[in-house]
This record gives sequence, C-alpha cells and structure tokens, in this order.
Amino acid sequence: MARAVIAKLSQRDVPKTDRPVGASMLDRMSWDDLRVFVVVARTLSFRKAATTLRTSSSTIMRRMERLEDVLGFRLFDRLPEGVGLTAEGRSVYATAEQMERASHTLRAHLDQDLTTRGTVRCAITEGLGTVWVLPHLVQFNRAHPSTIVELGCSMELADVLRMEADVAIQLSKPDRRDVKAARIGRMHIYPFASKRYADVFGLPKSPDDIRHHRLVDQRCPQVGQDVAPRVLNMPSVEGIVALRTNSSTAHFNAIELGMGIGGLPTFTTMFAPDLIPIDIGIRHHVDIWMTFHSDARSIRRVSLFIDWLRTLFDPKRYPWFGDEFIHPRELAGLHAAQSNNAFNLPSAMRSARWPG
Repeated sequence: MARAVIAKLSQRDVPKTDRPVGASMLDRMSWDDLRVFVVVARTLSFRKAATTLRTSSSTIMRRMERLEDVLGFRLFDRLPEGVGLTAEGRSVYATAEQMERASHTLRAHLDQDLTTRGTVRCAITEGLGTVWVLPHLVQFNRAHPSTIVELGCSMELADVLRMEADVAIQLSKPDRRDVKAARIGRMHIYPFASKRYADVFGLPKSPDDIRHHRLVDQRCPQVGQDVAPRVLNMPSVEGIVALRTNSSTAHFNAIELGMGIGGLPTFTTMFAPDLIPIDIGIRHHVDIWMTFHSDARSIRRVSLFIDWLRTLFDPKRYPWFGDEFIHPRELAGLHAAQSNNAFNLPSAMRSARWPG
C-alpha cells in the first residue's frame, strides 16, 4: 500500500526537482505526517485538525509543510476560510484513505490476543465520560489489564467512520448510514438551582417566572443553541443569561456556585444533594447513542469494550437512563434508602460531583 502511494505520485506531471522519488521518497516520508494530512484533508482546516488531534495549529502547519517539502508539491491551497486540496492533494488523499482502511484491517488481524497490550479509543461527552464511565473503568481495567482505554471526553463529535475513535457515546443521533448505531439510554434534564442562588434571588414559581431569573446556558456541538429557548418557551434567552459555556464541568460548577439556574440530569441530586430541583413543569430529555465503525466488532478487545460499555446504561440497573421520567427527589430517596447498593454504584460515584 505504501508503494502504491509512491507509484501514484511518481506518475503525476510535476516539475523536475532534486527531490528523491520512488523508494527513496518512501524512506524520507513520515507516515505519521500522512495520518495528520488525512485529518486536515477531511476538515479542510488546520485549526479543526489541531482540535481533533489535540495539538496546536502551528504544529499541524509545520508537519504539512514538511510533508509538502518531501513530496515536492503543494497539498493545500491556503484560503481565507481554511484550506483546499490541490489536484495533487486529492490524489494523495484518495490513496491515504486506502492505507487507513488497510491499517484498520491489519489491526483487527493482529489485535486478537488480549494478553498483549492494545488500545481502545472511546469518545464520549464530557460529563458522562468523567463522572459516569471513568469510575466504572477501574473494574474494567482490573479485568482487562492489557487493554489501554483512551477516554476522549469532549462535547465535540468524533467520526468513527474515519476512525477518530473506535466507539463513541454521543447525545445526537448519528446521521451516517454506514456506521453502526444504537440508542442505549436517555438522560432526563431538569432545572436546578443552588441554595446560594435561592438565598439571593429566590426560586421561580412558574414557567413565566423564569424570565425574571438568571440562566447558566451551555452551548456546544451536542447541545444546540435552540434548546434553552425551546424548553423555556422564549423567543430568546439572551436577556437572562448569566454565564454561557461550552463545558459541562463549568456548567455544573456555575449552577452549584449560585450564578444561575440550569438544566442538569435528574440523577445529579444523588451526587449533589444540596442542589434544588425546580418544579415548574419544565423538563426535557436527550437520547444517548452509541456508534462505532462496522469493522469494530472484528477487533476482539474493541468488541468486548463495546459490550461492557452498554451495561453502564442499562435502565434495569440504572433506572435514570430509562425512557420513563423519575423525579430527582424520588431518585435521591431511592439512592439514600438503598445505600447505593441497589444501583451497583462504584464507591467513587458515591461522593462524585456530576458535571452534566
């Protein structure tokens, strides 16, 4: 496959230079740079590629300049809104995608022995990842000590078809038919305020009364900007926003600190009992989706992780993930009465702070 890239490049009509061709070019080429190139080619943005790869835009630019220098031609046209692929860049991209698919097949072939070290990449929303999945991962890690879990906690969507992750847990339904996807649970969102907020501003008595209060608003790729106005039945919430953030952790902390009222999952009250659920007839829900590449099941350790991950959202064990709405106070009462044991919560969850 690597030789195929060189063969295609060598056939292109490019200016004669002193650059090496054929096998000598292969010796100079960094295949990690080629992997970075694929991400830039998909996003058509150095900044977006840097976000995906968790590095800086300047690092991405340097690596693409290095790759262009090795190849002897430009891969990208620099545009005001980002970058565009040149004709040569499109040719390299088409072949690099074949290499990426081949590497996935090779991984499936090599990664069958669970006693050897291997990696599973899981992309998940910030709150579910840090406060729900992470504490449970302790037991998974002990049961599978040779599997390294890369837990990417972000409100950005990961493209499992492009192998940015082996499996993703997200709050929006995947719109790609060529990936495996299943709804595995539901989060019920309810308005909460802290005692600090109530002492200063009081609490709303009706849906209309919310207009006279302060709102902590979260906006990010998986939480649309229309959610708060739609749920609150307001044309705009700009006049009542006290803080807007893209971070689930900041969103939760701001509510707990008394900056405003905000929507949190109903079972927040089990981990933050001082927060006050506001009963004014407002609530909504978001479905939890699991998605993965159709070839993921062929990788044994990934398949095992997918099956384990599903159990964490089983409503029979964790009723707050079921379709039926359960009031936060009822969940708190069940939680206290059963001393956590009925819900099979790991000890780390008993004093956890839920960020949303």
